[in-house]
Amino acid sequence: MKELKVLAVCGFLGYGFPEESLDQGMSRRPHVVGADNGSTDPGPYYLGSGDQLTRRPQMVRDLGLSLAATRKAGVPLIIGSAGTAGGNPHVDSVLNVLHEVSKRDHHSYRLAVIRAEIPKNTVKAAVRSGRTKPMGLLPALTCEDIDQAERIVGQMGIDPFVEALEAGADVIIAGRACDTAIFASMAASRGFDLGLAYHMAKIIECGAQCAIPTGTNDCILATLRDDHFELEPISPKRVLTPTSVAAHMMYEQPDPYLFQEPEGTVNLQHVEISQLDDRRVRVGGSLFESAATPTIKLEGARLVGYRTISVAGITDPNLIAKLDEVESHVKATVDSMLKSSDGIGYQLRFIAYGRDGVLMAPKLSAQQPPGEVGLVMEAIAGNQETADAVLSMARSTFLHSGFDGRKATGGNLAFPFSPSDFSGGPVYEFNVYHLMEVEDPSEPFTVEIEEVG
Repeated sequence: MKELKVLAVCGFLGYGFPEESLDQGMSRRPHVVGADNGSTDPGPYYLGSGDQLTRRPQMVRDLGLSLAATRKAGVPLIIGSAGTAGGNPHVDSVLNVLHEVSKRDHHSYRLAVIRAEIPKNTVKAAVRSGRTKPMGLLPALTCEDIDQAERIVGQMGIDPFVEALEAGADVIIAGRACDTAIFASMAASRGFDLGLAYHMAKIIECGAQCAIPTGTNDCILATLRDDHFELEPISPKRVLTPTSVAAHMMYEQPDPYLFQEPEGTVNLQHVEISQLDDRRVRVGGSLFESAATPTIKLEGARLVGYRTISVAGITDPNLIAKLDEVESHVKATVDSMLKSSDGIGYQLRFIAYGRDGVLMAPKLSAQQPPGEVGLVMEAIAGNQETADAVLSMARSTFLHSGFDGRKATGGNLAFPFSPSDFSGGPVYEFNVYHLMEVEDPSEPFTVEIEEVG
């Protein structure tokens, strides 16, 4: 029976992983090693700004160790969604680290680079021909949305990775990609069942997050065979159970039985998960159904403005009971002060942690008031100077605002930091989060091959 061993280094390259887990994983002789390096989970800022979530020293460490291990073993290393958002500046940043550690450690290999930015004219053509549709309750995509986006990336599937592997790539650095594509691509190139390959990839793309205790920053090994796959956490501190593995299929999924890929749908309704021993599980029964019309998810972010925030604590029960009233007074006061500024536009909001800051639910009843509240004040405006000024006005007004039941003449807020205000820089929001129909899901993505070292 043929088999394919796939090692996932961790759930997010740059989060770190135990070096001994990587060593143990490599001792199991995997055929390919992969790691995801991006997500939309951190929000639209990274796509819009070109920055990345993890810092350079983290990438130097994780990428350096992974590259050294795979070059020693002579197996491919695949990194997807490079640099968090997978745009050109993100890919370039990861490539910069890759070349640094390659030169430092004297590595030679064939590199494949797969970029994911989609030209705006390509997306506009799809809009005009009716080949785009929103995800969820978003409005239809317009050409104006496309123009406003700082950049647009497409989430590639397995085909560009397969092309790179078949071109002999030892290392693949890809822009925005489906997490599954990183780990299912070699299986696809070797003719394994796609239902099993995608399901396996979906579980291991978060590293050992499906284990007990959970371990996003740890390694997991998958062994794919003709009619099933086996999963094993590398660290002896972790175990897998049918429940822990099944539960992972509800992670980021609206439907625990079906999940979508650019090439089609993976159906898990007939999956069986069994315990092999005290640490490993066996999974079978996953099915793949090809899409009649393949689609690619598009992601774009536009600039909204610039942010300034301040954080403060409140313990006065009288003020906590009057927070809505004070917030309204502060907003009205700031607005009256800024009316003399021609055309000024801004947003001002207050987030009360301990009351309704997370759930945004109805206020707590008077019978169960919180003992303290952490107040975040946020101002967003067209430039940083205006955002700073709006926040400064709001903070000082809130600090000294009167209310019924006030007993002291001191401030209403306790500030943990000096200075109290923090300029947060540019603010972005997703304005492209749509599907684009394509004839060939690999067409928008080009594989570039180069020799390193």
